[in-house]
Amino acid sequence: MNCSIAQSMQGILSILHTGRVGELKEVRKMPRTNKVDAIDAALLLALIENPQATTVALAQQVGVSRNTAHARLGRFEGNRTLESLERRIAPEALGYPLTAFITTQVTQRLLDDVAAALRAIPEVLQVHGISGQIDLLVHAVAVDADDLYRIAGQILAIPGVERTNTALVMRELVDYRIAPLLRKAARKL
Repeated sequence: MNCSIAQSMQGILSILHTGRVGELKEVRKMPRTNKVDAIDAALLLALIENPQATTVALAQQVGVSRNTAHARLGRFEGNRTLESLERRIAPEALGYPLTAFITTQVTQRLLDDVAAALRAIPEVLQVHGISGQIDLLVHAVAVDADDLYRIAGQILAIPGVERTNTALVMRELVDYRIAPLLRKAARKL
């Protein structure tokens, strides 16, 4: 990736996280350097199994002290190992049963402006900057086919968007999951 593309991608990450062009606080960089050790993995698995568990209960389940569990849980929140609660809310519950992925080609010099415009569309849940001929992978939801058509048109109308291609999700075959990776990491305990 050349320097200008890398800078533009940094700008997209900034806008998508903070919502403001040029503000780079807490920008999520990939890959993360916050390594999860076996104890962390066991704590996170216990938390997945029982999200309402107390720190004491988690500590007992994993076999660590309450202070250790408390410190690690605090670190998870501080370093963004634990994502926002937003990820747990199903769009279907809000009346958005359709999910689509919209691949988007953009004018590179307008990447920051495109990202800001995408962030302003409520139905756009997430945007990934990707390598290859396509620049962005836009995850969007819609009420119905007409609504998806409107959203796709709104994206295509953004200055700097050159081309889009919309793929409708017909069925989710593997739900978002992280537990298999945590189990793999926890085996090192």
